[in-house]
Amino acid sequence: MSGNALCRIDDLSVFYAAGDAPALQTVSLTIRQGQRLAIIGESGSGKSTLGRAIAGLLPGNTRVSGDISWSRDSGLFHGRPQPGRDIGTIFQDTGATLNPVLTIGEQVAEGAVRHLDLSWKQGRDLARDLLERVRLPHPSHLLSAYPHQLSGGQRQRVAIAAAIAANPSILIADEPTSALDTVSQAAIATLLDDLVRREKKTLVFITHDIGLASSLADEIAVLRAGLLVEHGPTRRVLSTPTHDYTRALLADYLDLSAPPLISEAAS
Repeated sequence: MSGNALCRIDDLSVFYAAGDAPALQTVSLTIRQGQRLAIIGESGSGKSTLGRAIAGLLPGNTRVSGDISWSRDSGLFHGRPQPGRDIGTIFQDTGATLNPVLTIGEQVAEGAVRHLDLSWKQGRDLARDLLERVRLPHPSHLLSAYPHQLSGGQRQRVAIAAAIAANPSILIADEPTSALDTVSQAAIATLLDDLVRREKKTLVFITHDIGLASSLADEIAVLRAGLLVEHGPTRRVLSTPTHDYTRALLADYLDLSAPPLISEAAS
C-alpha cells in the first residue's frame, strides 16, 4: 500500500537547448512513498525527460520551469534526494551504463564506496551479495568479469545491482527491458517487482509496454507530446480510460493478441 506524498511535481515544463518545442508541458503529478508508478507513452512523449527530471539528471543547458518538491517528513533524506544515494537509476542501454574496462565488481561496488563510506574490500563484499540478490549465478566469479562477457539480460541485472548498491529509497527504471528478448524481459520485470515489494522502495517505471506497466504498477501516468493526458490507479486507467490517446494505446496493444492486462488487473 502506498503512503504519504513523497514528491510533488507542479506545472513542470522542460525545454532542451536543441529545440523550440517543450519536451514536457505543465506536468503536475504526485508520487507517494512506496508507490509503483508507470509512466507510459510513445517515443517522444516526454516520459524519459520526466524520469530524468525526477532523478535530477537533466543536462545543464536545459531550461526548466515549474517545481519538483520533496517531502521533509518522509525520513528518507534531508532536502532534495541525491542521485545515486537516494535515487537509483536503471536505463535501457547497459552499454552506456556499464564501463567496458572496469570489472563487474568494481562497478557494482562503486556506489556503495562513494555514498556509504565503505572501503573497497567492503564494497566488493557487498557487490557479491548484490549480484546474488539480483539472481546472477556464481556471483564471486562474476566480480572479476567484464560487461562484454555477459548476456544482455545479465548486464541488466548488473545494472540493477549497481543502482541499489547505496540502498536508495527510490528506483527510476527507464525502459529497462526494451532491449531484451521476451524471456529476459519477463525475468527482469519479476526481479524489479520483487525488489521493490520486499524492500519497500518507491518505483517509477518508464515504458511503452502497457503489459509490463499493468503487471508492475499500482498507478499509471500517460504522456503524449509532453502533456500528461491521463493519470490514475492502474485498474481504472486500463479498464475505463478517459482520454482518446490512452484508448488508442490500449487498442494497439489488444490488436497484437497480447495477454490480458493486469492479470485481469493488479489490485
